[in-house]
Order: sequence, then C-alpha cells, then structure tokens
Amino acid sequence: MSHAKGPARPAFAPRSKLYKGRFGRICPGLTPWVPPGVPPEQIEAHFVAFANEHMTERPGMSPGEAIEIDDELEAEFSSGIPAGYTYFGQFVDHDITFDPTPLGVELTDPEGLDNFRTPRLDLDCVYGSGPHDQPYMYELTEDPNDPSRKVPNSERFLIGSIEGQPLADLPRNPNGRAIIGDMRNDENAIVSQIQLAFLTAHNALVDRAIAAGKANPFMEARRVLTWLYQHCVWEDFVRRICIDEVVDTALQKDKGKDGRVQWQLGLKDVYNWEYNPFMPLEFSVAAYRFGHSMVRNGYQTNFTHNQLERVALFNNTTSGPGADEPDLRGFGPRKPVTTVQWDWFFDMGNEADFFPQMARKIDTKLANALLFLGEDDGDPASVANKLAARNLIRGVMMELPSGPDVAAKLNVPVTVNLSEEEPAALWYYILKEAEGQGGARLGRLGSTIVCAVFAGLLKGDPKAYVNVDPGWSPEKELASGMLTDGDKQDNPDWGLQAILRISGQPVSGV
Repeated sequence: MSHAKGPARPAFAPRSKLYKGRFGRICPGLTPWVPPGVPPEQIEAHFVAFANEHMTERPGMSPGEAIEIDDELEAEFSSGIPAGYTYFGQFVDHDITFDPTPLGVELTDPEGLDNFRTPRLDLDCVYGSGPHDQPYMYELTEDPNDPSRKVPNSERFLIGSIEGQPLADLPRNPNGRAIIGDMRNDENAIVSQIQLAFLTAHNALVDRAIAAGKANPFMEARRVLTWLYQHCVWEDFVRRICIDEVVDTALQKDKGKDGRVQWQLGLKDVYNWEYNPFMPLEFSVAAYRFGHSMVRNGYQTNFTHNQLERVALFNNTTSGPGADEPDLRGFGPRKPVTTVQWDWFFDMGNEADFFPQMARKIDTKLANALLFLGEDDGDPASVANKLAARNLIRGVMMELPSGPDVAAKLNVPVTVNLSEEEPAALWYYILKEAEGQGGARLGRLGSTIVCAVFAGLLKGDPKAYVNVDPGWSPEKELASGMLTDGDKQDNPDWGLQAILRISGQPVSGV
C-alpha cells in the first residue's frame, strides 16, 4: 500500500513540531526487483563483488592504501556542474529526509518507516525545533532585569570560531561536536561550512529585519532565508542536474489574463498525495542518490592556507607517508587548510579558467575515496565499507522495482541497455541513464522522479513562497541593502551564491 492514499493523521498537523512525515511509493503496484539467480543469503556478497569490480574509478584498492588524486583521471570524470552543488545536494537531502534504519534489517512494510525530517524545504536541519525548544543553538544576551545574568537570545544563531584564527566555525561542545539542528551536516568540512553559511546568513537577515523595524526579526529572517533557499533549490540546483523541459513541466508559473500568478504542478501523475506530502522510496533510496557519483577524491580548498594543493576527502592511509595528512572528514573543529574558498566551488566571479572545480560526472563510477566508509574500516569483506553495494542492497531491502519497470510505468523511454551482469536496480539504472548522455545531468527517468518530488514538496508546503506569495521573487525581497551591484552581476539568477554572499563567509580569499 502507499501512504499517499492512507488515512488522515489529525494528530500530526502539517505545521506541528511533532509532524515528521512518512515514506511511501510513487509506483506501488510494481514487482520488487531482486538480482536473478542470487539466493537471499548471498545478495550482500554479490553486490559487494559487483561494486568492487564495476563501480569504482580504480578497482583493486586495499584498505589502508593511499588514494592517488590523478589529474588526468580527475579531468576524465569531470562534469560541468560546479563541485559545491555536490554538497549543497547533501545539505538539501538532510533537510527533507532521514531514515535511521540500519542496513540489513528485514522489513515487511518498508512504507511503514518514519521519515524523521519534515518532507518540506523548510530548513528544519538549520532551525531544528526552534529557539524555545533548542535555546542552546542561539546567542546569549543580558537579562534586561538582571545585567549580570545571561539569557538565550531567540533571534540570532550562536557562531563558533577557530582558536588563533580570524575564521568562524559552527558552535561546538568541548568534544568538538557541532551544536546544530542536524548532526549529519557536520559529517564533512564542506557541508559543515554550508551549514555555517546558513547560520550567518540568518544572522545577517535578523540585523536587516531589526533595522527595518520588523516586529519579529527572527521569524522575518527565517521566512526570507527559507524562501530564498526554496528558490535556490528549484531554480539553481534542480535546473543544473535535470533536463530543462522536465523542470519546466514539473512546476509551472502561470499568469492568468487577470494578471494573477499561480504555480501549477505538471507531474501529478508521477508524485501525488491525498493529505500531506510523503517521501517516496523511489526518490530517497534511488533517484536522489545520484549525488554519490559526483563526489571527488579531494578538492582544492583555499589559496591563503593551502594554495593549490588538493585535500583528500577521506585520508585512507593508515601508516607510512601521508598517514598524517589532513582530510575533509567532519565531526571536529574547522581547520585553516580545510576552509572553503567559495569561488573555487561555485560560479562566483573567479577569473581562473580552472575554477570553480567541477563535480564528477553522474555515472556508474564512484570515487575511490568512498570505498572504505563506516565503523568497519579496514575490512574489505564488510558491506558497510562499500557505498555502492550499500545502495544496491538497500534498494532490494526496500523492495524497489527495476529501473525499466519504473520507466515503463511513468511512460519514459527506456534508453539503457544493461548487460547480463549489470543490475536492473533503480539506482543503478538512473546512473546508467545519466552516463549514456555524458554524465552532465540526470537522464529522463532520473529527471522525472527528482523534478516531480521537489515540485511536489514545494507545492505541498502551505508556507512555501509558491503558496503564500506566488508573485514573490528574490529581486523584490532583496533589491537593496544585502548585496552590492557587483554581487548581483555575478548572480543574475539569485542562486545559492546569493546566500553565500549574504552570509559573509569567505568568497575569493580566506
């Protein structure tokens, strides 16, 4: 069954802080796919072997072996999408979905899973449950009745710093763990600095609201930042990764003869719901995991502290030369060498022809840096160490249909020819489809699922700008006072770069 058609749950109103959402399906009637001829007890070993041989850029690596960042290989796998969008996509994922179910648990009703995030683009990964329930995320100020006492300020986020450096960081506890709305946004240095940019952008918008005499500066800043974020997701991120005509079909801005503007859904046959938006398994377990193939082995971070050297995403070396080299893994204080210079990751006016760095192509190959992940590092037989295998296994565990079956159901042309040894798993099929057109963006099926879901999440949120103020635009909201004319010229479409500019985080130097 699909929770899209389930009964109303009045105790969980759309805006209740208790509302989390559910997982469901967009193709509930299709037969689950399993690898043919493989006994259930051998599925993990089957996918680990396939991933090791066919889904890595350089097969045959061993735990503890240094990952080489080869310039020619980096160029071969390079897309035309700036590398920062890989991690913005991760940030967005953390905003709309969280499934803590451990791999390997047998589920009789995958649709019965709770999504421990609101299925909305509402920045709950930033704001958490708000300043009253989580006051420790906010600044302290003097108690007006007792100047010697500090009380939580319900307007501005608390911002940390790096000892001995004029650099901001996420606020952290004595163990170095970030004090933020979603701990996953500290799992690597790049996404943690995107989180930081949203915190400091909110604070800048609070200052703007105070200067404008707004009655509730916190809520005003939250509204502006959330709407600008929603605009960035749809008009900047989704348009970069999906086919244009699918984007234009999925969410249409129509102006009637009377001059009124309304937003209309164009793919309701793909993703629809009766009461509240749900999180489709075909999206969260398959289509949206295309970002795993965009991850690079390492990145050039900033000129001031690292010049043009690449910093490894994960330092896999366990001994010998290179074992002490820094990497970009998170859950610890920001370092000068891992500080992101944003014009090396996004189009922000850098004149060098090799910046911004580009993400990897969307294809069936994953960077070697993703081979050895998890608590079982060093065990080549552990499925927890193979991201590609984990994705394939989870698709089977969640009873997803095959890629060709979903394409047929959604009336999307089947353009992928799979060999006998290749899995027809939906996630793999979507990567293969993108690979077939050069890896520059998702193919038709991947674009259809991703666009339908994001459009539905926007239109299904009663507080999204497309519903509250259909004629809203960033230009009208932020026409003056936040960005210079030069900034606006760099960002004519008000993409994610606008939020980074507003945040005051380092753009062209650190």
